[in-house]
Amino acid sequence: MAHLLFIDDEQSICWGLTRLAQRLGHSSEAVGTAELGLQAAIKTQPDAIVLDVRLPGMTGLEAIERLHAESPDVPVVIMTAYGDLETAVEAVRRGAFEYMVKPFDLQLAERTINRALAASRSQKPSSPAASADPLEAAASSPDRLVGKSAAMQAVFRQIALIAPSSACVHLRGESGTGKELVARAIHQYSRRADGPFIPVNLAALNPSLAESELFGHVRGAFTGADNPRKGLLEQADGGTIFLDEVADIPLGLQVKLLRSLEHGEIWPVGGNAPRQADFRLVSATHQDLRQRVTEEAFRHDLYFRLVTFELELPPLRDRRDDIGVLAQHFLDRLSTRSGTARPHLDRDTLAELESRPWFGNVRELRNAIEHAVVLARGGPLELSHLPPPASLSIGMGSGHSGGQLKQSVESWTRSQLAHAAEGAELYQQFLATIEPSLFNVVVEHFRGQVSAAARVLGLHRTTLKKKLDDYGIAGKEEN
Repeated sequence: MAHLLFIDDEQSICWGLTRLAQRLGHSSEAVGTAELGLQAAIKTQPDAIVLDVRLPGMTGLEAIERLHAESPDVPVVIMTAYGDLETAVEAVRRGAFEYMVKPFDLQLAERTINRALAASRSQKPSSPAASADPLEAAASSPDRLVGKSAAMQAVFRQIALIAPSSACVHLRGESGTGKELVARAIHQYSRRADGPFIPVNLAALNPSLAESELFGHVRGAFTGADNPRKGLLEQADGGTIFLDEVADIPLGLQVKLLRSLEHGEIWPVGGNAPRQADFRLVSATHQDLRQRVTEEAFRHDLYFRLVTFELELPPLRDRRDDIGVLAQHFLDRLSTRSGTARPHLDRDTLAELESRPWFGNVRELRNAIEHAVVLARGGPLELSHLPPPASLSIGMGSGHSGGQLKQSVESWTRSQLAHAAEGAELYQQFLATIEPSLFNVVVEHFRGQVSAAARVLGLHRTTLKKKLDDYGIAGKEEN
């Protein structure tokens, strides 16, 4: 049996955790302030402590170091409903064993407490983050991650736990969800923060020059290589390289990249000896890497090397609580840039922003706010200043997999249901949204031949011809 100490000014949280402790066969004590918690910790020497961040008087972040000073081997679990990225990082830096986001279910609390007790029994070594050099918070950074939703709180927690290590991190998420911002945050809160951060979009590299760009070349390696050049991987020595759209790296280069990750060696094009480079790799893609491995377009050994940690970024439609916060953040940035007062965002405009599906995610929202600010000309932002929402077909994009297509359809449907009245005919609305794009591409592929297009689509020629006429799509009459 272990003894647990709960420090939270919410009686309902303390009651729930106390009942959980009883069910697990442990004794426990619950107090409402950090000051009382310190006294209890000295008196009872608990095996684990669960501590809220926001407390009357001394905060949880202030208390955690004093708790560790009194009981250095006792794991402290931090919990909060109001955290941001800086709070999560600071909690882990000060030695928090784990970081739980309210509201949490008792199953999560049970797993976390069990892990903390297991660490306590084995005389838990200090948290890797606790010994990291102090890091200054980036609350003033204009490109900081913003969000108050539970989904983003979970992302902040993962960044805080991942950042201090040197392991590879893979970011998964749709276009526009902020993968580069997350990569920058991981770098900023790591021990490599003083080193370079090198962002690379692999999809933008010329395939014939990609090897030279990444690995560098020696003089005379190829026509035009008049001088030796450091590659991007070597430029990231002592820091972090962010490879965006990593699914697009050519197969031939995947072997070289894997060797660099395994041995810290960079082989420049035309070189006869490797160069040493110590870099951390953060990769990202909006594609399904597992599917690419199945299709033999991506090496399975490189895949497992990249996804030591995998962090999935939620689409904006799954974190609607953040839309207003993000909109105000972008308005602050724009007003600071222009040196003018921040435009007012009225209630109707905010309601419209919160109702949109945002298939382009945070990037689309940012562009919409900038569009509205230009038209508002210093006045309040009104509905008429917003650009039309992106269509489903634009949001899907050409690079999306079947799974992402399904996800986009589900999101469109939920968005429509939020405002649909009886008799809305959602099925017909969906067909009218999606069919024109489908038919356009197929008919164009078959150079207007309706019969060939109908066979591929699995439709009768007459049915397809009628739909083409309805949508105003030209198809060739056939003999």
